[in-house]
Amino acid sequence: MIQLSDREIRDERLELNDRTQLYSLGQNLTLRRCTLVVDVPARFLSITGARLIDCTIDAKRELVDFRWEKARLEGCRFTGRLNGNDFGSWPYAEHPQLGGIEDCDFTAAHLDGCRFIGCDVSTLRLPAWPCFTLLDPVGKKDALAALQWPGQLGAVMRSLSRSPPTTAAVTLSASRLLRDCGVTPDAFLAALERLDGVIM
Repeated sequence: MIQLSDREIRDERLELNDRTQLYSLGQNLTLRRCTLVVDVPARFLSITGARLIDCTIDAKRELVDFRWEKARLEGCRFTGRLNGNDFGSWPYAEHPQLGGIEDCDFTAAHLDGCRFIGCDVSTLRLPAWPCFTLLDPVGKKDALAALQWPGQLGAVMRSLSRSPPTTAAVTLSASRLLRDCGVTPDAFLAALERLDGVIM
């Protein structure tokens, strides 16, 4: 295991690329203006109580199903492909105060099924089309259920309301949904335009 904790690291490039190691970014670790290159699957990465400030997080391989809920992310920039990642404060965690996100930039990343929980989404810069972001998916439960969605899209969109109640937003990949749900871009966009709180 490669463990970093109880220190502050500034202006360094940290490459997490050894798939025989578990990387642990632990308590009282602060990374400031660092570049964190993640080239391992999510199961090789643990972040508990670390603070990342003004860092670049570069997912060299698609990072799937990683929860950032025990990391405080402030002013960070993300690149690469993130699938099923959760950011912010996880409401069911033993120590939800460990997680948080603000002032981060995802415009150079491709997000799919990524949730932002217990945070102020207005401080975030989110990716543009073919990604799109739905604000307050739990609060839109009735609207998501009532809308006539083309193809298999309805089941996917209705499932978004089963997120934790403090979910502020979820970002999805339209290109993946178009492929998997068998709908045309025009039909998809027409459905999205009938829904409030969509950022494209």
